Amino acid sequence: MKYILGISSFYHDSAASLLKDGEIVACAQEERFTRIKHDSSFPFNSINYCLSHCNIDLNEVENVVFYEKPFTKFERILETYIAFFPWGLKSFITSFPIWIKEKLFQKKLILDNLKSVDKNFSKEKLKFSEHHLSHAASAFFASPFEKAAILTLDGVGEWTTSSVCIGNKNNIEINKELHFPHSVGLLYSAFTNYLGFKVNSGEYKVMGLAPYGKPIYENKIKENLIDIKEDGSFVLDQSYFEYATGLRMISNKLENLFGKRFRNSSEKLEQFHMDIAASIQKVTEEIIIKICNNIYEENQIENLCLAGGVALNCVANGKILNNTPFKKIWVQPAAGDAGGSLGAALAYWYMTLKNKRENNHEDLMNGSYLGSSYSDTEIEEQLKSLNANYQKCNYEEMILLASNALNKSKSIGWFQGRMEFGPRALGGRSIIADPRAKDMQETLNLKIKFRESFRPFAPAILEEKISDYYENNILSPYMLLVDYLKKEKRFDIDQENFNKVFGIEKLKFNRSEIPSVTHLDYSARIQTVNGKYNKPFYDLIKNFYDLTGCPVVINTSFNIRGEPIVESVKDAFNCFMGTNLDILICNNFYLEKEKQTTKSNLDYRDKFKLD
Repeated sequence: MKYILGISSFYHDSAASLLKDGEIVACAQEERFTRIKHDSSFPFNSINYCLSHCNIDLNEVENVVFYEKPFTKFERILETYIAFFPWGLKSFITSFPIWIKEKLFQKKLILDNLKSVDKNFSKEKLKFSEHHLSHAASAFFASPFEKAAILTLDGVGEWTTSSVCIGNKNNIEINKELHFPHSVGLLYSAFTNYLGFKVNSGEYKVMGLAPYGKPIYENKIKENLIDIKEDGSFVLDQSYFEYATGLRMISNKLENLFGKRFRNSSEKLEQFHMDIAASIQKVTEEIIIKICNNIYEENQIENLCLAGGVALNCVANGKILNNTPFKKIWVQPAAGDAGGSLGAALAYWYMTLKNKRENNHEDLMNGSYLGSSYSDTEIEEQLKSLNANYQKCNYEEMILLASNALNKSKSIGWFQGRMEFGPRALGGRSIIADPRAKDMQETLNLKIKFRESFRPFAPAILEEKISDYYENNILSPYMLLVDYLKKEKRFDIDQENFNKVFGIEKLKFNRSEIPSVTHLDYSARIQTVNGKYNKPFYDLIKNFYDLTGCPVVINTSFNIRGEPIVESVKDAFNCFMGTNLDILICNNFYLEKEKQTTKSNLDYRDKFKLD
């Protein structure tokens, strides 16, 4: 047996991934164990999980591969500050001691950390990949395609911010690159910052806010901030940004351009902010579509793989299908830096070790269920230690109880099997509810997730029923594509009164058969569900369909705002007791809130820093 361990850390979303003879067997993000969202620390817990999953020690791992080249990244940072001198001098003076310790000598830091896992770890075992190659490898080598174009878009790696590659069998060739400081990821993050959301965390809020606005600032952005070429490459006017010097994301010049200073996170969202969100989303989509059309024109390959943080923009992903010639798209479910740990391992396995790639036209992500799991014995032990009042059921009883609870508009914390790898809950660590209840979106947002009421929820739908509800009949197992509800499933609304109300108030109009998963523009970030990788989740939705005629449930991550998705039974129980969730189901253990004698942790939300 040959084991290859990939790791990512020191920026955000640290993670570890393990290959066994090239097979993806275990992946996990450090935040799930430390309970620190987007944790950037060295992934000790994730490494230990991966090793324990295969019952091995680190000394049995042939190579450990880091997801980027630290010295090259340090070189980029240093050259950037020299180029922008003297504007970044203050930040440079502040940061330089940290760079020397953590960035320039990062190889030693990684080795020291690995030696703390295994004191005999040999430095010859440590290898390095390139940031964007790691992204590209995570997408292509895990995809069902023998040959594909690969597009990676994120903030920045070492120097690269965007790359176009061609993947063929066990090799990836880099075709084109766009370099820092010109970055669609940093452009989107700059507007995330301008709108008062946290960078590297709140970008999806901008995407969710966009349908409430109109892209009236699109031309202003394109006329002043960015020059977009026909092939999708672009140049950003750096006078509107400050991310290159590390001071802040935007400059005063950007605020002056739009006539409003940046929004403080505590300030109320106005129509202006919604229009800004709609505008930057539109510009981002234009860039991505132009890049994709150019890729197809130059390469004539019908398959496309996506990775990098921008690949989590599922609205843009959906637009690719409708506005480019690509026939099939596959998006890495852990598209951000966490997935870089997997890509680093895969790149080394296929491209360095030259192992043959046996492609069976199926993706290799196991439905993204690659994280930790707990046996019934372990779950019962933890529930007893928490003084929980529970009912142990057989499998059929559990499914029936769950579907009946959904039909009664109960919200359920759903803890089943292995934890997902990536930012989306896919039925392993999920909160689920009835999408037919028109007030469920507001209830889940405000009383359970403790987050902004405008945030949309995803429909999890039986794969075989997708064509009955959505226009494009696309498969989206990883919740990374947006589709639009069929017209026959929509309700007519009083357009005159609808136009009179402000932004979020529009949600109060009942727009469809499944209002709690229908966005203002009738879009949805869909998850298609079959029974191959997660039978309990499929069986629950199927039973709910048999009971109600509705093959859809609400699926959102099992956490509150600012909290990582739950990893353990203890995490799940604490979230259950600290929120207004009605039901908790852990494997075959059924818990009702009203039957618990343990006091609720009323300050639960204060345990996590809001994002």
